[in-house]
Amino acid sequence: MMYQKNGSAIYKENQILNASPKKLIVLLYEGCIKNLKLAEIHITEKNIEKTNQVLIKAQDILAELMNTLDFEKGGEVAENLYRMYEYLTSELVKANISKNIEDVQRSRKLIEELRDTWIEIE
Repeated sequence: MMYQKNGSAIYKENQILNASPKKLIVLLYEGCIKNLKLAEIHITEKNIEKTNQVLIKAQDILAELMNTLDFEKGGEVAENLYRMYEYLTSELVKANISKNIEDVQRSRKLIEELRDTWIEIE
């Protein structure tokens, strides 16, 4: 059986392949935000398994953002972003244990602010 991509998947793939490095960062933030919004829904629905899955995806995205940092070129800004990503990751680990929606919302708002800043400098 052949796997066929739907139009949305093809569009997303093309968007990623043709994106500038700054746009890729914005896309990572947007993916993280999407997963955190899903976590909020799953927490409300008391769906522990799905909450866990999307919070782990968000943590994976934060790990990827950490890996993109260039400390030589970025200096203090890169160091501050690294610390922010570490903090957010630890908050999501706590949220995954407690299933506390406020923890997820607080993290999502911080990531939305980071995304908005990157959009401004893009």
